[in-house]
Amino acid sequence: MACLNCPYEMCAPSGAFGGVLILSGCASRKLPVSPAGSDPKLIVTAQEGFDGRVASVNSNLQFVVITFPVGQMPAMDQRLAVYRRGLKVGEVAITGPHRDDSIVGDIVAGEAAAGDAIRDR
Repeated sequence: MACLNCPYEMCAPSGAFGGVLILSGCASRKLPVSPAGSDPKLIVTAQEGFDGRVASVNSNLQFVVITFPVGQMPAMDQRLAVYRRGLKVGEVAITGPHRDDSIVGDIVAGEAAAGDAIRDR
């Protein structure tokens, strides 16, 4: 009987002692684990600020409905930047009302379109 990942060519157990031999031999072959933070290419940072999306726009009345992840909701009268494809295209002021994960903001500069990113940085 051959054991997968076993360092021995052939494991031929006899009785309970042989079963322990197989388990101990196979269990000793573990993959090396690098300690946290040792990979120089991986950078993990805590997210700060707000990161929402424009859900809809009323261009006649110059307001947007913005959705945010759960637990992130900006304060009333806070100004946030509008980004499209990484470029800042406008600014909104949060005016409310809000419901669940959505809130209304007035377009105070530039423009906004559905799908644009809303950030405070």
